[in-house]
Amino acid sequence: MYKHFTLTVLICFCFAASFAQETYRFTKGLVAGPVHQYGREALVKDLLAHQLYTGAFKTPVAGQTLLTDDKGQAITWKSLEVDTAGLFKNELLSNGYLYLTYEAKQEQSALLHVKGHNMVFVNGAPHAGDIYWHGYLYIPVKLKKGTNEFLIRCSRWARWQGVNTTLLFPGKPATISTDDPTLPHVVLNNTSEELWGAVVVINTTDKALTNLSIKSTLEGKEYTTNLPAVPPLTSRKVGFRINATGVSQKNSYTCALKLSQKGNILDEKSVTIDAVNADEHHSKTFISAIDGSVQYYGVAPQSKPDGKQPALFLSVHGAGVEAIGQARAYQPKEWGVLVAPTNRRPRGFNWEDWGRLDALEVLTIAKKNYNPDPQHIYLTGHSMGGHGTWYLGATYPGKWAAIAPCAGYPTLTGYGSADGKIPGQGASPAENMLLQASNPSNIIELAQNYKTAGIYIHHGDSDRVVSVDYARQMRELLGKFHKDFSYYEYPGGSHWFGNESVDWKPIFDYFKWHTIPADSSMNVVDFSSASTSISSQFHWVSVLQQQQSYKYSRIQLKRDKKNGRITGTTDNIAALAFSLKDFAPNTTVQISLDKLESIKYTVKSADDIVYLYKDTNWKVGQKPSVKQKGVNRNGSFKEAFNYRMVFVYSTAGTKAENEWSYNKARYDAEVWYYRGNGAVDIIADKDFTPGAYRDRGVIIYGNATTNTAWKKVLADCPINVQRGSIKAGAKTYTGDNLAAYFTWPRADSDIASVGVISGTGLPGLQATEANQYFAAGSGFPDYLIFTTDMLRDGAKAIKLTGFYGNDWTLEKGQQVGN
Repeated sequence: MYKHFTLTVLICFCFAASFAQETYRFTKGLVAGPVHQYGREALVKDLLAHQLYTGAFKTPVAGQTLLTDDKGQAITWKSLEVDTAGLFKNELLSNGYLYLTYEAKQEQSALLHVKGHNMVFVNGAPHAGDIYWHGYLYIPVKLKKGTNEFLIRCSRWARWQGVNTTLLFPGKPATISTDDPTLPHVVLNNTSEELWGAVVVINTTDKALTNLSIKSTLEGKEYTTNLPAVPPLTSRKVGFRINATGVSQKNSYTCALKLSQKGNILDEKSVTIDAVNADEHHSKTFISAIDGSVQYYGVAPQSKPDGKQPALFLSVHGAGVEAIGQARAYQPKEWGVLVAPTNRRPRGFNWEDWGRLDALEVLTIAKKNYNPDPQHIYLTGHSMGGHGTWYLGATYPGKWAAIAPCAGYPTLTGYGSADGKIPGQGASPAENMLLQASNPSNIIELAQNYKTAGIYIHHGDSDRVVSVDYARQMRELLGKFHKDFSYYEYPGGSHWFGNESVDWKPIFDYFKWHTIPADSSMNVVDFSSASTSISSQFHWVSVLQQQQSYKYSRIQLKRDKKNGRITGTTDNIAALAFSLKDFAPNTTVQISLDKLESIKYTVKSADDIVYLYKDTNWKVGQKPSVKQKGVNRNGSFKEAFNYRMVFVYSTAGTKAENEWSYNKARYDAEVWYYRGNGAVDIIADKDFTPGAYRDRGVIIYGNATTNTAWKKVLADCPINVQRGSIKAGAKTYTGDNLAAYFTWPRADSDIASVGVISGTGLPGLQATEANQYFAAGSGFPDYLIFTTDMLRDGAKAIKLTGFYGNDWTLEKGQQVGN
């Protein structure tokens, strides 16, 4: 399941040799640590970064004290050389920094290629890291004449795998990198379908590359695709169309690619595309609505289509596993088709956040493509995908007839993974507010949602990666209320004991006799959600608004259709809706909730929906406005990074402020590409007009003084950041070291939001550089205001954090501060 890793490394060496005129390998440096701690939360600790941002950092020298830790121990810089394999290895790298320098004879562009790090500061500018040693991350940088400094933030992975660092000097201003392609299979007899591929285009110049196109040629058939702009000193994964009508038999084919600008060829490369028969495992690509990038999913096709609607199996993979590898682990089934989404990457987002959205997106596409029986849809997965099964199963009850977590762990609080664990409890009210935004990850609190689906738990009893104790934990939990689950420990089974780890016949036998119940049969409802914009509907019930955002909302109901009654209790629900399609028109339905005054409502038609609001009593009202918090938008800062987000950097500030803004937007785009196989438009504030980016998420870098797009999308926001001050409602904070993350709904959109990454001066702006919002499950409330000292003092440096009310005011929401 992990053989692809070696192949990736070999390809990267080939890539470096193919386009680099010269390669410089770093062999000597300095290391200091431990000095930082990053995880699945908004709070980070980074004492070296704190020095950088406050002006206290000194040029490192061997033996020099970097700082004194909280135990009174001196942290000093130590000399470090590469080993015989060319790798920097040292236990201090686990939570430390590696310092390297390069003497350039002149100003020039280069590609920085580092493997085994979290991120790197290049002459102070932040860039993404290759923590998993994938090897395909080539970062364009501008070297200045003289000494260039590289501060490489490392992780626990570096302690064992080491850090490999080189500079490549390309001979072209723009190149195609084929190290990390996203490609479809050509399915014979379906060659006329729309096929998309994607490769990376690297711009090593200090000017934007515009008017670009890629021409693909496959078996004599051409297709030219216009490309988006690639900003200065960036790379972007771009999609291109493929004409496969010239392919007529199973084989591997060379697809030639030509990158051109206004007819001038900038680079040429080729990729290999395989053609397979329709009954073989294959990959399908699509354009994602999340960010407009090219993504794919793997397919194990139905083995014996009979013209009837098949079952649909959604299988979510484990960490480090490609979606096509997940699909190939299953023998095709006679009675159904299996699809495997990517989670956006082999590690991606642990099936949470944008991994969750990817799974739902592929589910929707698969329903359209394969027209499955709507009562026979199933969910399964292995390892991280076992967690994904628990998580998606609890988050979206009613979508699955049955689920089957294999070798899975329930929560990121209990197990964690590469980014660590979600903390279980904060040390202060402010920390607890941050963790409240992580509540959707806690499926233990949502476990009652499993009641209506069958569950088959499959786990090896000798699993040393994900202990069988996690399966036993869930067996004990389900045993208290669930009436239909099966449990099997595979004797002697390790974490992966062959394809039976997932393709286990008893699982599919169990699936076969489970169906999704019809809404009309669901007269008892027990449904919980931590956010209405993540999960709101369960059969005929919809939770539309919460009283407090991201706290658990629960509704327990009994429906008596014969006597026209709905009774039950609610918790943390401000507005809900009942579909009354199972009551005949003109029926008067009595609704009694929370032992409050009953409501009588007469059904008007078969499509009737009753909307209820809670104040001192429950009352009938109209459907909530999409301009309020609810199903379309319910806040959390991370929600702004949806709907084909666009990054808008500032040009109206000082040179240093504008450089920070562009560098931060570029850094976030690099991380989004690495973690999410994604692509983002990066534009200047002066080029942004809301109408040109309708219904798209907008991420603002800077403040109202420096970014001219601010007034276009944030004019009515109660939080305002200027150079020197932040105003949040009636509160005002002053200084140049204040930082803020917050979200705000776009007034001209019913779905999209604005995300703001801001500060009152360079120290505050730089304090936002840790983009932990891309770590799965990390909690970011609607707004968070803090100082640069958060990097040293943690939650003590939080000034204000919380959630808006349902009307998007500060006054009717929740907030805590110091």
